[in-house]
Amino acid sequence: MMDTVLPRLGRALAALRDRLAARRQGLLKAGRVAAVVLAGLGGGWLGLVVGGQVLTPVGPADVSLSVGPSWDGETVVDVAPLGTLAFDTHSAPLRFEASIDEIRLAAAEEMFENPEAIDRMGRTIVGEVKAGVIRLMAQSAAAAALGAGLVGLALFRSWRRAGLSAATALAAFAAAGGAAAATFNPSAIAEPRYSGLLAGAPQVVGSAEAVVSRFDQYREQLASLVGNVSRLYEVTSTLPVYEGDESTVRVLHVSDIHLNPASWNVISSIQEQFQVDLIVDSGDLTDRGSAAEDAFADEIADLEVPYVWVRGNHDSMGTQRAVEAQPNAVVLDGRAEEVGGIVFYGAGDPRFTPDKTAANPGAEELRRIGEGQAAEAAAEEPPVDVAVLHDPAQAEGFDGRVPLVLSGHGHRRWTELTESGTRYLVQGSTGGAGLRGLEGGVDRPKPYEASVLYIDTETKRLQAWDDITLGGLGLTSAQIERHIEEEPDRELVPPSPTPSPPVGPTPSATPSREADSPAGTP
Repeated sequence: MMDTVLPRLGRALAALRDRLAARRQGLLKAGRVAAVVLAGLGGGWLGLVVGGQVLTPVGPADVSLSVGPSWDGETVVDVAPLGTLAFDTHSAPLRFEASIDEIRLAAAEEMFENPEAIDRMGRTIVGEVKAGVIRLMAQSAAAAALGAGLVGLALFRSWRRAGLSAATALAAFAAAGGAAAATFNPSAIAEPRYSGLLAGAPQVVGSAEAVVSRFDQYREQLASLVGNVSRLYEVTSTLPVYEGDESTVRVLHVSDIHLNPASWNVISSIQEQFQVDLIVDSGDLTDRGSAAEDAFADEIADLEVPYVWVRGNHDSMGTQRAVEAQPNAVVLDGRAEEVGGIVFYGAGDPRFTPDKTAANPGAEELRRIGEGQAAEAAAEEPPVDVAVLHDPAQAEGFDGRVPLVLSGHGHRRWTELTESGTRYLVQGSTGGAGLRGLEGGVDRPKPYEASVLYIDTETKRLQAWDDITLGGLGLTSAQIERHIEEEPDRELVPPSPTPSPPVGPTPSATPSREADSPAGTP
């Protein structure tokens, strides 16, 4: 019996040993493959860092183009010292960067003095950029392959493995480049994100109305962008003037200032830099609506443009009278008025939350009041173009009745385009939420938020808007995101006829002066 068992056991042990050896060989082979791949990716990245850039002529400038790996595919234009522009041009793990290396002054001066030069540049600039990108991709592919090959050779001391690492880097770069080309969206240039100095924002971002009017003409958009950047570099002592367009009204939307005096500096700076025609404030100018706070409204007169205002839940009727006393103020409280060629309807918030003794309306009552006001606005002649309500809940009834609704209250910026065709733009706090903005600590205060809206004076519709977020030392740094309204002339779909809610004075809904209790809600 032992004579038969022992040989079987030996054969089993031998088979097990062979299987373990084969598995070990498989693991070693997989490890070697993984090492080659990692060396290829790491070496390719190093190669891109060293050799992934070229210098190419674009219009009157010599532009440095570079490419590198990134989780989010984007194109970044560096306009130092003013800031950067970012565009979501593609969906691939590559980041393209462009920065001005030198401006050829003779060519730039000809472009500025001769309007036809811009047109000529528009016809050639796409070819110049395309040629530069092709050179960049070819050089970057070679640099990635070379870097991976050198890293592979240093690690493995094998020409074969070094070649495989180079092939891995080349394949990865080719796949990423192919994905970037396949998903490239040239119209993304119409919606840049700017980060940098507020003073340079309008010149760098350019004219929104010009972008809208030429949305489908990529060559002219690109030429305009290069022209803006070139002009900034040419002018060394003063910034160029931001030229206006008579067909567009620029509206600065602010909200929830909450007694922060720095807000007036923010508003004044944006008004000057963006050549704003009028300002809309969707409420909460003060914090407790007390008589001592009335003097805060006196700063409105210094802005010297129409200031359209509605009462917020922190503003009393005394606050409203203080605003009405300003020569340029337009206070809307259940009525419509034309300002700058645009018909605005506004109504104050029926609550006064600093007064804890008042029976303030609840959420459902607030919506009911808003629905009645929306029915009133729908009967206005000429039709209302923009509705202004402090709380978005009060504004819900305007859906399908007014193309644009401006609100605030929540200290958080958001927007929604409803199925009925109404665009809701809800502003954050232009006062950084007042003193409450420091609740997260002085190192993380809430930003100052405002938006510049571009409204066509003929159609009375929103064409584009710039969301501005300010922060940093002296509030000089800015982040600006441009948004284009894709269907500005869309048709409104009024709501189905329903019995109109009763409209009339709401008990205990008129703000009073009793404001001794601290504010407890936005």
